[in-house]
Amino acid sequence: AVQSGDLPDLVTGYTNAMANWYAVDSVVDLSPYVDDATYGLTAEEQAAFFPGSLDGGKAPDGTLLAFPITQSENALSYNSGWAKQSAMDKPPANYEEFKAQACASAEANSNDDNPDNDGTGGLVLFAGASNMASFVFANGGNMLNAAGDGYDFTDQTVVDAAEFLKDLWDSGCAYATESYPNPEFASRKALFTMSSTAGLPYQVAAFDAEDAIKDDWTIAPFPGKDGGQSVDLFGQYVAMANTNPQRMMATWVFMKYLTSPEVQAKWIEGSAYYPARSDTLPLIEAYGADNETWSYGLTFLPDGKAEPAWASWTTVRRDVGDTLNAILQGAPGDIPSLLEDLNAKAVQAIEETQ
Repeated sequence: AVQSGDLPDLVTGYTNAMANWYAVDSVVDLSPYVDDATYGLTAEEQAAFFPGSLDGGKAPDGTLLAFPITQSENALSYNSGWAKQSAMDKPPANYEEFKAQACASAEANSNDDNPDNDGTGGLVLFAGASNMASFVFANGGNMLNAAGDGYDFTDQTVVDAAEFLKDLWDSGCAYATESYPNPEFASRKALFTMSSTAGLPYQVAAFDAEDAIKDDWTIAPFPGKDGGQSVDLFGQYVAMANTNPQRMMATWVFMKYLTSPEVQAKWIEGSAYYPARSDTLPLIEAYGADNETWSYGLTFLPDGKAEPAWASWTTVRRDVGDTLNAILQGAPGDIPSLLEDLNAKAVQAIEETQ
């Protein structure tokens, strides 16, 4: 459509893709519409949007190129029933507690009379960028430099997360699976997994399987090294195509309708996603009461952050995953040089998208 010039009015996609579309003048800055005196959002309505959700649609210079309609979270799944049997009464609040619980469950599986679960029991670790970002966010970082115009993977918040995951891996308290670890989590082969809350129905189904262990379980935010917490917000965003003034204003009116609290509430009840704005919460109390685990995830939203809405992130997020894999397979002393190499690749990715 960009190449033909026959654009739609409204598009949805990943924010890094939208950044590419904005760079070629195919989608527009939404700030003038949001701030419009007649058709925009009031200051109170703007303040109702969760910061991580609204900020997730902004370019480095503050341009609002994408607007959040709903969101999910990359959160920890935690087998609280199994944990309580081992005298662990709550999800970990820091790295020390996380390692202690992960290693205790791994040791329990190694020492029981079932050889088929040896090497399991701790954290199922998928070395993806979103999982890495979640731990960095919990440390108070954002993977960006101080100026906010580039990446910095040598920041201490990233180093701490990388060293922690490497230590878990080398200690035998984390392992990988070939597919989504829902069955492992439902059969005590994992105390922790990491997944989008959009996948909660699949985890519920896994506990209904014949070989599942009927444990109590919950979700939890990612802990930071020293007690911080966060989740990676997976926002569902829309952008406005650059067509003509009449079509674009009509599109904005629809976007405003789509993100109104009443419509958000209907959308959430049919999708199990989370709202983009806090004034939707009173309208979904009944849904939350019927979905306790989902409802608990609402409390993570104020601390959540979103991955960069940068065109370069398309490439960089793949490099982050490759680097984390290299860290897990390498020696601890390799971490500084691997993160330096990642910084260099990120600089190149930015240059290629400018």
